[in-house]
Amino acid sequence: MKRIRFGLVGKDISYSFSRGYFTKKFSDLGLDTYSYENFDFQAIEEITDVLKNNTDIKGMNVTIPYKQEVMPFLSELDPEAEKIGAVNTIQFTENGLKGFNTDAYGFKNAMAPFLKPHHKKALILGTGGASKAVAYVLGEMGISYIFVSRSPGDNKISYDQVTENVLKEHTILVNCTPLGTHPNIEERPTLPYEFLNDKHFLFDLIYNPEKSAFLTAGEAKGAQISNGLRMLELQADRSWQIWQES
Repeated sequence: MKRIRFGLVGKDISYSFSRGYFTKKFSDLGLDTYSYENFDFQAIEEITDVLKNNTDIKGMNVTIPYKQEVMPFLSELDPEAEKIGAVNTIQFTENGLKGFNTDAYGFKNAMAPFLKPHHKKALILGTGGASKAVAYVLGEMGISYIFVSRSPGDNKISYDQVTENVLKEHTILVNCTPLGTHPNIEERPTLPYEFLNDKHFLFDLIYNPEKSAFLTAGEAKGAQISNGLRMLELQADRSWQIWQES
């Protein structure tokens, strides 16, 4: 019986959510010949050998730090992924590899239930591949945003430029950095958390631990909080739909 394989491309991803999630999904669906594994690369170029020697792979997810670096290896980009400038799902088609971004779908649908009318401006913490999907979604929803980065620039401010007035104006904060991920759970972005209040909504793409130091600090000031688990589940389910269409 022919195996059908899927997997996650990333670096240092033994902690990954995806493998456990899809292994359980395949078991629940009775798909005994389906498997999901980690492709842990120290450099994205390693994907070439995997693709050449494993014709039974039918789909891949992509995580940090390769959501942008993987793009030159693809034959085609979904229009949304092209606009975002990052890929986290690869569909294997007759014409080659097609890149999609399901992070945008996951983030939008995970965040939407928390939004209130006063949530009009956001700070995006970090500038990696995931932040691009967050920025795309906020733009589509008419929410203006500024990136917060260690190196300020165009539409980017530094962490020490986040003042009380900046936080008063920007009531959505989205952490797209890895700060606070297990095992370094005490870490958090350097912000003046004392100026947060019950008007703020903090969303952390981190899901391990369940409540990061970033979220804990916001909750202590009365802010609404959400971790990234629901976003991950939603983007994974959207990936599965895309793979089934190939």
